Amino acid sequence: MKTYSHWINGGKVPPSNNIHLERHSPADGTLLASYPEGTAEDAAAAVASARHAFDGGAWRDMAGDARGAILMRLADLMEQNAETLARLDAEEAGKPIQAARKEVGISVGLTRYAASQAWGVTGRLMTDSGPEKLGFVMHQPRGVALLIVAWNYPLLCLMQKLPYALAAGCSVVVKPSELTPGSTLEIARLAEEAGVPAGQINVAVGTGPAVGDALTTAPGIDMVSFTGSTAVGRRVAKICADNFKHCALELGGKGANIIFADADIDAAVEATFFGYVFNKGEECCSSARILVEASIAEEFSAKLAKRSERVTMGHPLDEETDMGPLVSEAQLERVLGYIGKGKKEGARLILGGARRVGGAYDAGYFVPPTIFADVTREMTVFQEEIFGPVATISTFETLDEALALANDTDYGLANGVWTKDFDKAMVLVRQLKGGMTYVNTYLESIVQLPLGGMKQSGMGHENGIEGLKEFLETRSAFFRLNAKP
Repeated sequence: MKTYSHWINGGKVPPSNNIHLERHSPADGTLLASYPEGTAEDAAAAVASARHAFDGGAWRDMAGDARGAILMRLADLMEQNAETLARLDAEEAGKPIQAARKEVGISVGLTRYAASQAWGVTGRLMTDSGPEKLGFVMHQPRGVALLIVAWNYPLLCLMQKLPYALAAGCSVVVKPSELTPGSTLEIARLAEEAGVPAGQINVAVGTGPAVGDALTTAPGIDMVSFTGSTAVGRRVAKICADNFKHCALELGGKGANIIFADADIDAAVEATFFGYVFNKGEECCSSARILVEASIAEEFSAKLAKRSERVTMGHPLDEETDMGPLVSEAQLERVLGYIGKGKKEGARLILGGARRVGGAYDAGYFVPPTIFADVTREMTVFQEEIFGPVATISTFETLDEALALANDTDYGLANGVWTKDFDKAMVLVRQLKGGMTYVNTYLESIVQLPLGGMKQSGMGHENGIEGLKEFLETRSAFFRLNAKP
């Protein structure tokens, strides 16, 4: 069993109360590691370290190309330690090892892209307002950034924030989930090995009430970048508003995956299956709210159920596993609760619907792919984010009906559209209320594209140039040349 500490000012720091939390495998209950049960005192130490590092200017004032070169070395070290990072997330989050390896690969790509953007933190000069006037715009790091990372993608969520914050010149404090802090602590160590100065990255481990609240309210924090539930994100936003701190929120989702009769049905089935079972459905951009044109609904539903039956569930470290366990007992109860509501409210269950038990499954939190048909917009499973491998199928007759159904949710993160009609696709891309639309694919993107939410899915962006801008302040200066009394 591993025993971890906080990472503060370039080294391991034990919890001030000498209390550790135990993390057990969600797959079989074995003890994986113990982590600090952090305190407000630990949070204050992490903030003080980041504040001192930023104010000292060693990283902030470094040339952008030098920061970028160090981030490139971090990406190299991540590749060299890919199996360690993947195994940490597989064990703690319960995700299949093959999926965890892909997550490491994407995270390396994000780091390299952010490194390249460090060269692009430039201003602009305005000289066309007369011979005696000069103006310029400059972009400077916001200061100390608090990065709050969710448990469903421990590494990926971190690397959608951390390299961009560092590329901008910020110092950071990271608050990982107490369920999955291992890869975050490993990244902090690798970053220092790559050349990031001590104090630039600080990791405070613990629960939200004990550590998260103390960090969010700390005067030394200049901005907050949060990934997590809408309920907690709302609290974070209120705290930031009270203190006039910039915040970026990537929250829950309940996007629509719209399948028209002219689509390639087999391709749509395969991608929809992937989009709702990937990461055990613990995915804010899930394809699980499926809207199907009525004329193909029966065929699509039957094919999706047949494809879902072939999933291989098992231990996350088994190379053959497609789906591992849910992250915790609390998440298991949440998902089973939604399944119960679906049955009670009249949705037609066509696959799954109960906890997987028997043999090795008894020791873990396993829920097989579950599909409800005949789902109406009034049902809870249509409206609320389930965060598990539970898909719902509703039907529509026209494009306008599909659009109305798709936008009938409080969320606005990601949607999918399946059609061979480009004009139809563009109508939906323009009118769907979401930050991302996948067309004839699902959960596929490139690092240059930003991701951001609308409505209760958050505000601000991650990834792309927009992800870098979240960590930059824009300032202006005006000069009067040849000034006379």
